[in-house]
Amino acid sequence: MLDFLSIGTGARDIFIKSQLFKVIKDPEHLEKLGFVTGEAQCFAFGGKVDIGEPKFCVGGGAANAAVTFARQGWQTGALLRLGEDENGGSIINTLKKEKVKTVPIYSKDKGTAFSVVMLSSGGERTILTYRGAGEDWPKSEIPFKKLSARWAYIVPSKISFQTISLMVAHLKSQGAKIAMNPSKFYIEMGPKQLKPILSRLDAVILNREEAALLTGIPYEQEGKIFRRLDELVDGIAVMTDGPKGILISDGEVIYKAGTFKEKRIADRTGAGDAFGSAFIAGLAGYENKNKLPNKTFPPQAIEYAIRLASANATSVVEHVGAQEGILTKSEFEKERRWKNIKIESKKL
Repeated sequence: MLDFLSIGTGARDIFIKSQLFKVIKDPEHLEKLGFVTGEAQCFAFGGKVDIGEPKFCVGGGAANAAVTFARQGWQTGALLRLGEDENGGSIINTLKKEKVKTVPIYSKDKGTAFSVVMLSSGGERTILTYRGAGEDWPKSEIPFKKLSARWAYIVPSKISFQTISLMVAHLKSQGAKIAMNPSKFYIEMGPKQLKPILSRLDAVILNREEAALLTGIPYEQEGKIFRRLDELVDGIAVMTDGPKGILISDGEVIYKAGTFKEKRIADRTGAGDAFGSAFIAGLAGYENKNKLPNKTFPPQAIEYAIRLASANATSVVEHVGAQEGILTKSEFEKERRWKNIKIESKKL
C-alpha cells in the first residue's frame, strides 16, 4: 500500500521574466476595473516584449504535493487527469524521476493543463492558466480499485463535487486519512454544501482569505474562524497567512508561527502547496516514528509539522518553479537553518 496518494492537478508550466513587466499599485482606479487587490502586473500593449530565457517546469497542486511526499521518503502515488500529449508525458517522466507512481487518467478531447507564469523582479507573479483535462473528471473514469493509501492529499481544482465526494467516501472505507486544500471553486460552494466532505477530513489547509470566505467571518477574527472550522472539520484546521506565517487549530489549541527568513525571493509559485503537503508529511512522519494512536496528534507532532512545512515553503520561494526547492528529508534534518522557529500556542 502507498503511504501517500496525491489527487488533483498536474500541469506543465513555463516561467518567463522581463524587466519590462511592471507592478502597478493604484487601488483607487484599479479596483474599479476589477483588480480587487488594487495592483496589476503590466507591460506595453502592442509590439514585442523582451524576456529572459524561459524555464519549463512541472506544476499543479497534486503533482507538487506528490514531490514533497516522495522527497520526504514516502511511497507516493499521484492520480492526475492528463491529455494524450507531450505535456502529459513530461509530467509523468518528471514524477517518475522523483519516484512517484503516477496513476494517469487520459482525456480524449482536452490537452494537459498548462500555465504561463509571468514573474516580476520581486518574485510576485501573474499566472495565465489553461485547465484543460484537469478541470473535470467524469466519475466513470475514476479507477477506484487503485485508490488506496495511508494518507490521501486532495487538491480538487474544478473536479466535480460529486466525484470528490465519491473518492473521499471510498478512501475512508479503505481506512485512509484525508487532507484537502480546497480550491476557490469549492470554497464558494459554502459550508452547507461542503459539510459532508469537510466532516470526513483529518486536515484542511486554507489561506486566511479562503477561511474567512468559507466561514463568513471577517478574516481578522481568527478565534471565531477556527471555532467555526472546528465545527465543520473533524480534524486539524490550517490557515496560512503568506509571509506573515501560519495559524493552526487542533480543536483545543491555536498554534501560531512566523516563517523562516528567505535567502532571496525568486518566485512564490507553489509556496502554498509546499507548506500544506509538508505539514501533512510532518504529521505522518511524527505519527509513524512515535506509533501514535489513530487521530492523535500531540503538540510535538504539530510543532514538528509546522517546522517542516515552513522550511519547505521558504526553500520553494528561493527557486523558480514550484518543485525545484522542495526539501528532501536529509536537507531538512541536516541544515541548521531549519532547526528553530518560534511557535506560540493558546487555548482556543
